[in-house]
Amino acid sequence: MVSSEAKRPPGPPSLQSRLRRALVWLWEQEGSHGQRARGLAAGIFCGCFPFFGLQTILGIGLASLVRGNHLLAAAGTWISNPITYLPLYWFNHQLGSWLLGPGRGWPSLELIRQEGIWDLGWSFTSRILLGSTLVGLVASTGFSFLYWAWLERSKGEPVVPS
Repeated sequence: MVSSEAKRPPGPPSLQSRLRRALVWLWEQEGSHGQRARGLAAGIFCGCFPFFGLQTILGIGLASLVRGNHLLAAAGTWISNPITYLPLYWFNHQLGSWLLGPGRGWPSLELIRQEGIWDLGWSFTSRILLGSTLVGLVASTGFSFLYWAWLERSKGEPVVPS
């Protein structure tokens, strides 16, 4: 009997296979488990802030300060992306408003388009920055601890894409 791999004609690897290899390569970055977890934490923390275009630079800079893996820091900033921007920043603003009081409220998309997010005043900015800081601290601590624990648990086991 011929295995399914033997039946597959040679050619370029499938998109799923390439994605799996890229993820394995990303998770197997150099550095101690602590360095890798700190890099991921730095990226996730910076990714929780609405600093569009600067998150990766800030994540890598923070990873340098905490001696974390730079590539994992850059990847960690992907916690915010075009799909998660609105819910993440809305939640951050709601958390900040809960702690500081209601303030000006969540702006309409038209108002953001006209004024820009940073021109909405200190009432809005202070709430979203406080919420982003708290969400970033919790998310980065939680995810980096889970990643570190996973690395420790799988010590010595090769990660092989199937």
